[in-house]
Amino acid sequence: MANKMPTTATRRAGTPALAASLMFLSASLLLQNGCKKADDTVDKPVVTVQAVHPRSGPITDEIETDATLYPVAQAAILPKVTAPVRKFYVQRGDHVKAGQLVATLENEDLAAAAMDNKGAFDAAQGTYAAAAQSAVPEEQTRSRLDLEQAKATLDLDNSIVEARKQLLSQGAIPGRDYDTARTTALQAQAAYDIAKQKYEALGKIGTSASLESARGQLASAKGKYLGAAAQLSYTNIKTPISGVVTDRPLFAGETAAAGAAVVTVMDTSFMIAKLHIAQIQTQQLSLGSPATITVPGIEGLIDAKVSLISPALDPGSTTVEVWLRVPNPNGHLKAGTSVHATLKGKTVENALLIPTEALQRSPEGAGKIVMVVGADGAAAKRAVTVGIQTDESTQILTGLKPSDRVITTGGYGLDEGTKVKVGSAEEKGSAGKSDDNTEGKE
Repeated sequence: MANKMPTTATRRAGTPALAASLMFLSASLLLQNGCKKADDTVDKPVVTVQAVHPRSGPITDEIETDATLYPVAQAAILPKVTAPVRKFYVQRGDHVKAGQLVATLENEDLAAAAMDNKGAFDAAQGTYAAAAQSAVPEEQTRSRLDLEQAKATLDLDNSIVEARKQLLSQGAIPGRDYDTARTTALQAQAAYDIAKQKYEALGKIGTSASLESARGQLASAKGKYLGAAAQLSYTNIKTPISGVVTDRPLFAGETAAAGAAVVTVMDTSFMIAKLHIAQIQTQQLSLGSPATITVPGIEGLIDAKVSLISPALDPGSTTVEVWLRVPNPNGHLKAGTSVHATLKGKTVENALLIPTEALQRSPEGAGKIVMVVGADGAAAKRAVTVGIQTDESTQILTGLKPSDRVITTGGYGLDEGTKVKVGSAEEKGSAGKSDDNTEGKE
């Protein structure tokens, strides 16, 4: 028969192979379960970090920006006349004093013109002196004699009036003789008053028409002479300030054009670092506020002070220009150098401070967080509000207490809930984890 049922012997023959398979499967399952239980019993690794308690202390806001150095004073010396340069007395790099002669221009024509005008001035002085000696004394003498004659006539007429008054009282003369004498005395009094006024006026004015003309000619000659002398003086070029010669574009013999600088002098004993900051930042500053600058190629910080805060905003950038006065006794600072400036702003005396390196950006976007060591020894995130921040320290306004332990090193990228151990710097070097000596302090 085609479909014959298997016999008992056949079924028994397949039983050992099936049993072996079942035993292998059971052993595999037991092995997997045992490994899984073993994995579950392995503890997660503990991360070594450094941590500190927030401290209370002062912190000063620092305003950082770029600035450019300028000399405290600068003079581009311009000739007022066009003439060839006769001689230079300075070179680039020379130190000069205010009023020192730095160059002379050819001036023979101007010297001749000044001499000509000096002669005309001297002649005008002689003419004026002659007019003063002749005209003025003569008029004053005539006026004085007229006054004396009027006074003598007045005195005589007054004496006649007194004599006729007595005769009239005695009945020796008629009344009209007395009246005639009185009228003559009044006329003499008027003549005397006029002569006196003329004499006094001439004494105040002290001049006449001829003398006035001589005085006008003298003033004109003097003005021309002073103008010619000024033109001559313009050929002697002097520096108005003390400093260092930084530019001298011409050589002797070349023509110096009026209005074009022949020598530039800078006073670099102090430098001015000019910078622009936001208006709200300037409210923390005042004249004399401390600052520092860093200069490329010069090691260390250079002290400076705020010397000017512009009273108006820059119309283009809506910022405020601030000047820092920087000492430059050795002349190492050069005009035009770009520097980095740090200005000291407001100070909070009793601020809650943590190291700035402990601060992290919130994963959600805005805001700041720090990692702290919880009471269970696990890392935990804390959202914080930040105040003043410097490179070393940051003021915490909200989110932390002085008793918290803030992870300073090893907290970046650390998952919340991770077991941590506050270790030392040596442990960090050996284990490759973050560390701190805070545990020893605690």
